[in-house]
Amino acid sequence: MDILSTFKISSSAMRAHSQRLDTISSNLANIETTSTPEGGPYKKKSVYFQSTPLSFQDQLDGHLRDSTQGVKVTKIIEDQSAPKKIYNPSHPDANADGYVEMPNINVMEEMVDMMSATRSYQANATVIKSAKRMALKALEIGR
Repeated sequence: MDILSTFKISSSAMRAHSQRLDTISSNLANIETTSTPEGGPYKKKSVYFQSTPLSFQDQLDGHLRDSTQGVKVTKIIEDQSAPKKIYNPSHPDANADGYVEMPNINVMEEMVDMMSATRSYQANATVIKSAKRMALKALEIGR
């Protein structure tokens, strides 16, 4: 594997984890949203990744003899579980029985997911920095 493949793989993972962080941020920002344009409370979104071969051109060039792959977001799925019902008859979105449907989002789970995505992003940034340093050292050897 050459250094450009390393950059491409790590950058694809960074893009995927950036989108994951955006989705987690949206979930946390809407944790109290009881009414959406679609109707009902906000629904938690989850990001799904898939490994993907790098570009066709890279394969033609023979860079991927070991079938190295990158990462991409394949889908973002809304949680279909029932919303939490909280008794609050004074809330404007309360039903006739006084219950409000709230998003089924657990703050602790979202924070753990956010920390995991952040660490994964940082790890890929470190890979890029290390590969860059190795390339510079290789150029220094050639002097």
